[in-house]
Amino acid sequence: MNVEEFREYCLSLPHVTEKMPFTMLKDRYSRDVLCFYIGSKWFCYVNIEVFDRCCLKSTPEEAEELRMRYEGIRPAWHMNKRMWNDVYFNRDVPDATIRELVARSYELVYESLAKKEKLSIGDISL
Repeated sequence: MNVEEFREYCLSLPHVTEKMPFTMLKDRYSRDVLCFYIGSKWFCYVNIEVFDRCCLKSTPEEAEELRMRYEGIRPAWHMNKRMWNDVYFNRDVPDATIRELVARSYELVYESLAKKEKLSIGDISL
């Protein structure tokens, strides 16, 4: 999977928006981070220049199990390590599994939105 295929998949999920919120930071890696949002919260981010990994949310139990199963899944850098994983591309995590994990992160973040925000977004049936 390349960065454009990954981006197209994320944007194919209902009501997803994207933005690069860190363009003013001095750190080059952070400036090139593209975040994908459902409502006001991101569910995934990826560096579009390096394209080495994406950061995805899961439940604490899922996060731990995924880290044990795959070499290419590690606790996320700068995020709550109980629920966020860095999923590395071109390692032992198949592209199909990465897409499933993106969809799961999307669903979990949607569930965490306030009821009013969910109502304004509408149905996200995948």
